[in-house]
Amino acid sequence: MPNNISRRDWLRIMGIAAGTSALPVSSWAYNEKGERILLPEHPLHKKPGKPVTAITCGAGSRGNVYGNYAVAYPGELDIVGVAEPIAVRNERYAKKHNIEAGNRFNTWEDVFKRPKFADAVIISTPDNLHYGPCMAALKMGYDVLLEKPISPSEKECREILELAKKNKRIVAVCHVLRYAPYFIKLKELMHNGSIGEIISIQHFEPIHHVHMSHSYVRGNWHNSKETTPIILAKSCHDLDILKWMVDKHCTHISAFGDLKWFRKENAPEGSTERCVDGCSIEGSCPYSAKRIYLDKRSWLHHFDLPEDKSKHAEVIMDYLKNSNYGKCVYRVNNDQPDHYTTNILFENNITAAFSMEAFTSYEGRRTRVMGSMGDIVGDMYKFTHTDFRTGKVTEWKQETDGHGGGDWRLVADWIQAVSQQNPALLSSTIDASIESHVMGFAAEKSRKEKVTVAVKM
Repeated sequence: MPNNISRRDWLRIMGIAAGTSALPVSSWAYNEKGERILLPEHPLHKKPGKPVTAITCGAGSRGNVYGNYAVAYPGELDIVGVAEPIAVRNERYAKKHNIEAGNRFNTWEDVFKRPKFADAVIISTPDNLHYGPCMAALKMGYDVLLEKPISPSEKECREILELAKKNKRIVAVCHVLRYAPYFIKLKELMHNGSIGEIISIQHFEPIHHVHMSHSYVRGNWHNSKETTPIILAKSCHDLDILKWMVDKHCTHISAFGDLKWFRKENAPEGSTERCVDGCSIEGSCPYSAKRIYLDKRSWLHHFDLPEDKSKHAEVIMDYLKNSNYGKCVYRVNNDQPDHYTTNILFENNITAAFSMEAFTSYEGRRTRVMGSMGDIVGDMYKFTHTDFRTGKVTEWKQETDGHGGGDWRLVADWIQAVSQQNPALLSSTIDASIESHVMGFAAEKSRKEKVTVAVKM
């Protein structure tokens, strides 16, 4: 039993309880909140002779999630460069990783003006800035860890794939759910005969109403034309995990959904442009920026706050007065759908119904798999398998982070793939991940044109 953790917590993490089985786990890692999670053993992993060296382009939330692996495991990953235009992020990232001054850059373009000085590049820039640094990295012979989505453009996605193949470089797409023990075990049961033949799947992503308002109404992804359609920005994880679990090609897709609620015509009487402008309903509004960010101090991971906590209130108030985070949710230049349903036809006549919903009081993906000889019902932390032939019911549990513990498991596999120059150690190479992006582009075409779209690779 590891130090600094109680026996009760250890048993809970391992999933040891009456009528349950534990998912396979091994060494320690950390999630986005700094909480301990467990990394599974991998029989093909080898101790690197030297750390993989990497340059991070984009030192925001995701850049820190992946970069933090190097802090915990310096013998495996060494961050030697950073490109980040926001000064405080650049400074903090450089300090965390002891990056020398000459390897700190303002923009990603500056990185590639230098001769190649690392093994790989981590690309965690905004969605519409993935294509440029990825293409530049591949041209110079870097391997890449690429945050999803690959690009907001199908043409650019295909061009990255083509160049990666041409230059024989490794590109890992951050479809982290593929690395979560929960989904790995779920896929195993779907294909080992436990439920017979796969018939259909229902998959549900409840975003949570405040998460929706933070990220897709006020936040970085509020406008699909400026960033990425929500089906890719939020739900390419879901399209990808469905395709990966079914392990068949998608042939047709149809989708419906729109922006129904977060619109100017739905603004309540007495509301104002900003929540701190004297809004008469601010105290009762579930989307009050003052309550969410200032009073509760929640959802602040996109705020650049000073080290001195006594100054946090002042800085947060500045955001509320001068950025989208303080705007009334009914008065933002947002266009992302707040409900989105997608019907998918896979080969072998397997169907999947996927629903993304903003208006929920909870988060955590829910999945139901129906087979000819059994079914599985799960919520990303546990799932229940019922065998129709015997009536036996088995529950599997795993407590992990919001991505099912996949973030660092992806990084661990990527380091091994780069170190051994073996892309087969990854389950989310760009070759494997691009089809779910094509599904997303097809879904958006279907939604806008109200037609069923044939998916072609």
